[in-house]
Amino acid sequence: MLDIKIFRDNFDSVRASLSRRGDGATAGLDRLAGLDADRRAALRESEGLKNKKKTLSAAVGKLKQQGQDASRKMEEVKTLNVRIKDLDEEVRLCEVKLKEILLNIPNLPDAAIPEGADESANRLVRYQGEKPEFDFKPRDHVELGEGLGILDLKRAAKLSGARFALYRGAGAQLLRGLIQFMLDVHTREHGYEELYPPFLVNPETMTATGQLPKFAEDLFKMQDDDLYLIPTAEVPVTNLHRDEILDAAQLPVKYCAFTPCFRREAGSYGKDTQGLIRQHQFDKVELVKFSRPDRSAEELESLIHDAEAILKKLNLHYRVVELCTGDLGFSAAHTYDLEVWLPGQNAYREISSCSNFTDYQARRGMIRFKEPGGKPELVHTLNGSGLAAGRLFVAVLENYQKSDGTVEVPPALRSYLHGREIIDGKS
Repeated sequence: MLDIKIFRDNFDSVRASLSRRGDGATAGLDRLAGLDADRRAALRESEGLKNKKKTLSAAVGKLKQQGQDASRKMEEVKTLNVRIKDLDEEVRLCEVKLKEILLNIPNLPDAAIPEGADESANRLVRYQGEKPEFDFKPRDHVELGEGLGILDLKRAAKLSGARFALYRGAGAQLLRGLIQFMLDVHTREHGYEELYPPFLVNPETMTATGQLPKFAEDLFKMQDDDLYLIPTAEVPVTNLHRDEILDAAQLPVKYCAFTPCFRREAGSYGKDTQGLIRQHQFDKVELVKFSRPDRSAEELESLIHDAEAILKKLNLHYRVVELCTGDLGFSAAHTYDLEVWLPGQNAYREISSCSNFTDYQARRGMIRFKEPGGKPELVHTLNGSGLAAGRLFVAVLENYQKSDGTVEVPPALRSYLHGREIIDGKS
């Protein structure tokens, strides 16, 4: 959430910055300014009347002490009380409406990111590694997985409907191995503390990270309880320090967590309906950081490095892309995507999105830090996939496939699959 003060002090520049995001980003700004002016006017009048009431009350007391008639001044106090009550209620209602608008305004995009309406304006930063070469036409992961009997989408649809997957045998082992591999790298080599958070969270938790109220239609909500299934571990992990003040010496705080993720993908029907690319339920290892404001840009670069390490260890070709203003997530100020090469689809696909949210989430969740002898300040929050396990499963199948339809297990993963070198569907 943005600070209302920046609208008061720099309304035109804030509007200009938000307009870089495209249509809809500046909706409600004029109403916001009007409500804020009304709130401040009502507050000033209320405070002035309260001071007047204080003076009158003192006069009433003095008149009574002197045995004089204080009824006229007492009537004035009564009239003031009615008006003050009305003004205080007006202030309260304005504050409710202001918060409602602020919760629906996205974060300010970093001034340095490219401007554009959609992903076509994203900036290519670099390629890493080499594309695999095949002397046959590469299969996609659905053909490979079903051919090997390690992926069963038809029975998943029978159980749950479209956009769900069932992993079998060596497929389930591969997925589990990938998750364990990622957690081990991030905890043992990158210094993250592993968490295993709840998968159901309350509305306050969803609001702090920006899922509510803006993206309610994309969430799975419990029918009988005021709880939501998490769309990513970012939600519970970022909220771990909601309404807390961290010691400055603790920063940066770094967490990683594996969780299943649940998303309706309400605005994505017709996209990637086949296979594992876009699912209602999928697994992900998430990286979350709490940083000092003056260090968050450097922490973003470090976060990208940590996510990239997984792809490098698996010898997978990928590219790094800086998102433009029109492709930027609602709460993010600066984002880089890692896009892995999938030869079966002849395309790059996002496998990690690494973002700096500046103080946007921290203000919604009141996550602060304090220097010795200083005042509490808002932290900057960052997160990134480290990585999306289902899409990494896809990348391994498509990049390590053989002409006979079997799949080589990447050397870095073999110890996680009890020494298995080939997935051949036989065991």
